[in-house]
Amino acid sequence: MAKYLISFPSAAMVVSDSEREAAGRDAHAAIEEAKAAGVYVFGGGIDEDVPPVLVSADGSVASGGYPWAPALNGGFTVLELPSRDDAVAWAARIARACRCDQELRVFGLDPQS
Repeated sequence: MAKYLISFPSAAMVVSDSEREAAGRDAHAAIEEAKAAGVYVFGGGIDEDVPPVLVSADGSVASGGYPWAPALNGGFTVLELPSRDDAVAWAARIARACRCDQELRVFGLDPQS
């Protein structure tokens, strides 16, 4: 089985104030379904109130991330699933719950991790 990253950037989740509570409830319900199905690995969201830092090999720390890269924010879920078709189905379920499209990526296997 492969691990799949299902994610969205913060700007993609455009919901009205009246819909926000329902979206949160539905998103949590989708995660509970994944846990009940035994496919949930982990998930969460980037804390956008804490700015990133860039740590070099010598241990020095600089404010901000890579200046040339797009900002990393939003929410993500990692599921372990038997097929890409299953991953697409779970991504669609999460997209419905979150009210926004989800990006789907496969984690490459690192046998030493």
